[in-house]
Amino acid sequence: MDNSIENRVRLVETLFQNLDVEIIEFQKETKLGCIAGCGKCCSTPEIDASPLEFLPWAFHVFLNGQAEETLIELEQNTTATCFLYRPKSLAEFTSGNCSTYQYRGLICRLFGFGATTDKYGKLRIATCNIIKEGQSTNFENATTAINTNLSVPIFTEYYMQLSQIDFKLGNIFLPVNKAMKAALEEVLQYYAYRDLPENYKKLP
Repeated sequence: MDNSIENRVRLVETLFQNLDVEIIEFQKETKLGCIAGCGKCCSTPEIDASPLEFLPWAFHVFLNGQAEETLIELEQNTTATCFLYRPKSLAEFTSGNCSTYQYRGLICRLFGFGATTDKYGKLRIATCNIIKEGQSTNFENATTAINTNLSVPIFTEYYMQLSQIDFKLGNIFLPVNKAMKAALEEVLQYYAYRDLPENYKKLP
């Protein structure tokens, strides 16, 4: 089995692409969607993630010659809010965006449009109160539909697929900034005694 960083990144990115397709179809069917510029879920400090879902981000940072610098920034960071989140301002902290949206983690992709199973075996859409209350009719209709015939991304299924790519990194759950730090460390350790990738950018 090819356990190289490049292959693991490629497999995680393929998983993300499949999820994106499923979410687009789900949004089209349910008419549910985020409000432009809303960063409420990103501004929440209690976000856990696995290092593996941030491996594509870490590899991207590494290829751009910024891994060591970013690792230091993460080590010095004292806030629990996601390192990649850029709020509009301190006064409008829940308005903002992801600084590297293309490389956001699995949790960032699933939340809002993925489902979990409750203790009664019913599927529940894991989303924010802004969507639940502001799009209540669509939300209620979507909840009914996913328990009848509408396909919806399911958290446990996607995390199971993720862990099959790398059991160790896919089954560790850490506060989001520590997950990013672990992903960067994985990439740096991997290339410590290996040739650098051809598209690695050496900074002057």
